[in-house]
Amino acid sequence: MTVVSGVLIYAILWWMVLFMVLPFGVRTVREEGGEVTGGEAASAPTKPRIPLKMLVTTLISGAIMAVIIGVVEAGLIDFRGYFAPKG
Repeated sequence: MTVVSGVLIYAILWWMVLFMVLPFGVRTVREEGGEVTGGEAASAPTKPRIPLKMLVTTLISGAIMAVIIGVVEAGLIDFRGYFAPKG
C-alpha cells in the first residue's frame, strides 16, 4: 500500500465513520424541555459536541486503518494480483 492510497483510504474511512458517530448522544431542544424558536429546526441538537465526535472518529478510523494495513501487508488480500492484466 502506497502512502497516497493509504491517505485516500483513511480520508474516505474518516468521513464514513464521522457520519456514523454524529448521531450519538444527540438531544434536541424539546428533549431538553425547551421550546423551538422561529427559524430553528426541531431536530437541531442542543449540544452537538463536534470536537469530541471528531476525536472519537479519528481514534476509530485509526484502529480500522491499522487493521486494513495489517491485512494488506500480511498478504491476506492481494489487490495488486487481483487487478493485474491477464495475459
